[in-house]
Amino acid sequence: MKVVVVAGGTGGHIYPAVAIINKIKEKEKNSEFLYIGTTDRMEKDIIPKMGIKYVGLEMKGVSKNLIHDFKVLGMFKKARKRAFEILQEFKPDVVIGAGGYITAPVLYSAHKLGIPILIHEQNSIPGKSNKFISNFADTICVSLPNSVNYFDKKKTILTGNPRSEEIIKAEKLDKTSLGFSKDKKLVVIVMGSLGSTTMTERLKEIIAGFENKNYQVLIITGKAYFDKYRGVKLPSNVKLVSFMDNLINLLKDTDLIVTRAGASTIAEITAIGLPAIMVPSPYVANNHQYKNAKELEDAGACRIVLEEDFNKDNIIREIDKLFDNKDDYDKMVVASKGLGVKDSATKIYEEIKRIIR
Repeated sequence: MKVVVVAGGTGGHIYPAVAIINKIKEKEKNSEFLYIGTTDRMEKDIIPKMGIKYVGLEMKGVSKNLIHDFKVLGMFKKARKRAFEILQEFKPDVVIGAGGYITAPVLYSAHKLGIPILIHEQNSIPGKSNKFISNFADTICVSLPNSVNYFDKKKTILTGNPRSEEIIKAEKLDKTSLGFSKDKKLVVIVMGSLGSTTMTERLKEIIAGFENKNYQVLIITGKAYFDKYRGVKLPSNVKLVSFMDNLINLLKDTDLIVTRAGASTIAEITAIGLPAIMVPSPYVANNHQYKNAKELEDAGACRIVLEEDFNKDNIIREIDKLFDNKDDYDKMVVASKGLGVKDSATKIYEEIKRIIR
């Protein structure tokens, strides 16, 4: 199978795309891939390191600034023309879009060439590019049940997020390897892979409140914020790391996560039924992280604490309430597992094969 994959901008788009690539490789070892992304976002560094052929196109997202958007229109036309040439040369059997504004010109060109198109939407509320491209897609795969309502239901299927299979297959990393006790519960606090300026300041104020608690805490700061914690006295049950590239392995030996509400994070924790306190980022388009988290909270799979309410009293009280009430905790485990799709990447692979046929 010859496959073009298009996704960019954030890990929430890139890593589900990679999970789909990995599933196709597993099923069809002789498959050939071309990844099309931007020239200036994180995929340009991540994808080539994985040994996947990469082409970057200049593209930006639209805004409410007319001058900026006029320039974006010019970029779209140029990227569409170049994508047309690339697709004619590569001759893929299918083009897969996993979100980000780079998908719009590439998938539009694929449509003009009559190439089968599959798109994957990670968030509860679709992005602008996926809404646009959905008109031309042969099938639309969504991660969360409510997303079906934003697309043509005749060609939309609930598959879940392909990151779910990645964590299910991942080998467990024992918390003892990080110096934690195996006999005490572990709370992981992570505010996105890059960290957050606002949350860093709030976490620094909260850390002392974990002293003498009967659970342990790992705070993943983000590489850019680790030095901001210098001078902060850590209780014996709290540890800091800047980044973990094997976090999904550790989550399998974690009792509670305090986190943002990104789509990949939700896929990972629901796949294993990990209870969560979610702090949706208020800085994302369409407030989609809050809407992601609200689907989980409505199902009983998480509790939401807004960023403006994230302080020592609120967050520690929420953690304590969950650990002190076993019935509530166990119900959250069951509800979380109920939302998880454990074979998401396989479902997407089967859709790819269907539209190619």
